[in-house]
Amino acid sequence: MQTLSIEQETNPWEAQAARFDIAAKKLNLDAGIMKVLRLPVREITVYIPVGMDDGSIEVFTGYRVQHSIARGPGKGGVRYAPTVSLDEVRALASWMTWKCAVVNIPFGGAKGGIICDPKKMSQGELERMTRRYTAELMEFIGPEKDVPAPDMGTNEQTMAWIMDTYSMHTRQTCTAVVTGKPINIGGSRGRREATGRGISVVCDEALKHLGMSVEGCRVIVQGFGNVGSNAAAILAAKGYKIIGIAEYDGGLYDPYGIDIRALTEHRGKAGTINGFAGAEAADKDELLTRECEILIPAATENVITSRNADQLRCRILCEGANGPTTTVADDILADKRIFVIPDILANAGGVTTSYFEWVQDRMGYFWTEAEVNQRLDRIMTDSFHDVLAYAKTHNVNNRIAAYMLAIDRVAYTTKQRGMYA
Repeated sequence: MQTLSIEQETNPWEAQAARFDIAAKKLNLDAGIMKVLRLPVREITVYIPVGMDDGSIEVFTGYRVQHSIARGPGKGGVRYAPTVSLDEVRALASWMTWKCAVVNIPFGGAKGGIICDPKKMSQGELERMTRRYTAELMEFIGPEKDVPAPDMGTNEQTMAWIMDTYSMHTRQTCTAVVTGKPINIGGSRGRREATGRGISVVCDEALKHLGMSVEGCRVIVQGFGNVGSNAAAILAAKGYKIIGIAEYDGGLYDPYGIDIRALTEHRGKAGTINGFAGAEAADKDELLTRECEILIPAATENVITSRNADQLRCRILCEGANGPTTTVADDILADKRIFVIPDILANAGGVTTSYFEWVQDRMGYFWTEAEVNQRLDRIMTDSFHDVLAYAKTHNVNNRIAAYMLAIDRVAYTTKQRGMYA
């Protein structure tokens, strides 16, 4: 087993690179193509002056990394968080490349972020920062170049500001420049629930594959943001028993199942899951190690590390977040024979429905929610079985299989296109 310091273990770029290297070697990837795919195409750093509400001027640092545009425009979220770093954005951009390739949609990978604390900023400050960030990236984003979307700390409103700023500069309304917009300005039905829905589909398929039943299937979800809350609600509606919810500020546990609808209402009023009468309070970290059939980390990176992986007591680990498991933890989970549904497959429902939104914007014709969900279910089911087939053929775990499938597709296109000199 690898021995790394916790800083090395939790560096997202190093984690992504380590898995890329393993998968590329197993594919016997050409050394030149390996060099091309290992690095991003472009990294942009911008410094954003913003007039604050108190009359002062603050300068924020923003990034946009475009990892690959071989298979189509860059695609990836924009996150606002105090912890944003270039390494993190770089890693997330490359994960997006592989994620889009796993579900076989015609996008490359990109990601953006601004170092800020959106919780401490007013709506006006956030709007001014977002618009200036967009203006600085004008020549690098667009429906055929790079299509941003919401991520941690951003939402539909952020996307509306980006779309409006871009449209003002191009002097025409351009809805296809971002996805995850409000429905009335070109958003797609089903987009908000899409990542959670995709998670539910791969959970269904994993149970079938392992010969398990939905009835009595206990689920613990870490993170109750957009992804975690929708995954919990959709799984509960399908008959799964959600026994635990962990959030950054506390946790809840009920062995008989938590009423997710009631919890969502409580969180809407109280602004926190704490104090919910329908379940007992629990330690947020200890919840991850409680016995269950499915554990869904749906918050941030590096939740499952060498420090807690050996204590996990789930049968299936379904990664709703990006990069929740470190490479060292992967080895431990393999020894414990935990069935891992890797992030670049498990949470690809969001980018898949973003693709649908982009398609609908470009043709100016919008589908019903049932049509969106039907198309999403089919792509997630097919992709799950593609990854499983790769794992079986190459005798590797699901994560390396997903990387191999993705890298194979991107490498094939890169070779086909050739090198422009």
